[in-house]
Amino acid sequence: MAKTAAALDFKGASLHVLRAVLRTADTAELIGALDQRMQEAGAFYENEPVVLDAQDLDQAPDWPALAEALRRHHLHPIGVRAPEALLDLARKAGLAPLDISTGRHTESRAASSKAAQAPRTPPGRDPAGERAPTAADAPPPTEAARPAEADAQTETLVIRHPLRSGQRIYARGGDLIVMGMVSQGAEVIADGHIHVYGPLRGKAMAGARGNASAMILTTQLDPELLAIAGVYRVVETRLPETLHNRPAQVELDGDTLRIRALQGGH
Repeated sequence: MAKTAAALDFKGASLHVLRAVLRTADTAELIGALDQRMQEAGAFYENEPVVLDAQDLDQAPDWPALAEALRRHHLHPIGVRAPEALLDLARKAGLAPLDISTGRHTESRAASSKAAQAPRTPPGRDPAGERAPTAADAPPPTEAARPAEADAQTETLVIRHPLRSGQRIYARGGDLIVMGMVSQGAEVIADGHIHVYGPLRGKAMAGARGNASAMILTTQLDPELLAIAGVYRVVETRLPETLHNRPAQVELDGDTLRIRALQGGH
């Protein structure tokens, strides 16, 4: 009898995840912070896998309740990074110890990683703020996703028209160039850099899968939200005159977003 092909094979794979860093074991406080973060970030992190990083805690939160709260926000908890003493309770909740630097499961403490980090809210007096409401008559959201096999070093998604409120563009695996306005209520996301040749009035997230060297560049800065590698800033008050509606560059400096005006502004 001829041999049949194996119905299942195991092969290695890289893993891109968000890392939610837990600063307290108080489950109610964690869920409240999660609700606030997700309200501010909108759909930026929707359907992403999440590793719960409790490495700095000495007691465990309510893992099942926290996992369920993530699922309510369309996030997918897949594992934990935690001290050995907290791992048994995590396993019972269906969360495996996970080495987020390589994507391999481990029974030891997971290695640290500077992959995508949990979003954070900036100080209130920083040029930061809250999202504006989407127009009721906005068109249904659209997404332009790059094929998974695209070359992250060479592939660039170019959008040659303005983006209206409610539209969402994702350049998976590479850079995004928008030749026109990104309207208030629109979202542009890229695993690499984002270039907007026109007013940036919506939300922009570069380095969506953890590339901390990604940048956002625009000829006219007036955003609702800016984010790089999971570190984000919502904009509720008008930016300083040196930045508002001027050519600007946004980059990540440690855990802080830095915005600087570019030469050539009017």
